[in-house]
Amino acid sequence: MSSKTSQLPSLSFENSFFETGTRFIIGIDEVGRGSIAGPVAVGVALLDNQRDLQSWPEKLKDSKLISEKVREEIYPLVSSWVSGWAVGMATVEEIETKGIVESLSLAGTRALEQLVRDPALREAMAKDGVMLILDGSHNWLGNKSLGMPVTVKTKADRDCVSVASASVLAKVTRDKLMHEIHQEHPSFGLDSNKGYASESHIAALKEYGPSPVHRLSWLTKILAR
Repeated sequence: MSSKTSQLPSLSFENSFFETGTRFIIGIDEVGRGSIAGPVAVGVALLDNQRDLQSWPEKLKDSKLISEKVREEIYPLVSSWVSGWAVGMATVEEIETKGIVESLSLAGTRALEQLVRDPALREAMAKDGVMLILDGSHNWLGNKSLGMPVTVKTKADRDCVSVASASVLAKVTRDKLMHEIHQEHPSFGLDSNKGYASESHIAALKEYGPSPVHRLSWLTKILAR
């Protein structure tokens, strides 16, 4: 790895837990919260302090701070560097009926359930300790963290290697899905805007109307312009 400047993520925050004897860290980040189309995704990335954690991919950053090309380049490196990872999603229908916060919680729980499905891993976590690091200013997982403790950190996706890893894994996974959705609904440019409200996306909405993958309750102001 090259340098660990303030502009790059580090293990500093994770080490504050490792130093107290916690063996496992799970970084958590969401993708697609502000999108007007497609699901919301939550990525989880597991670090095990009994492994070498110093050689994370050189270009790893919060997914918002690197290009799609770089994300695609480091995706296999990140997925092999972490001790485990998963991405959970909540559908447009769930977002519409339950709201975005509850949908984030659902997606996060689904990701965690995938991550810890190995009984041996769950046993090791119970024995040796685990901490979930959630990017943001509040715990939107609520009581759906499968009984594991959660700490919340603003800008964790920028500062923490575990959360930056979760961010990249979730972003690439969701982007691939949006490319597939684009094939079914090609009028909206979902392969390029990934469901966010770009000018061309809004123009297509006004010309063609919303598709089944749009979050209708989020479009009121946009379509009224």
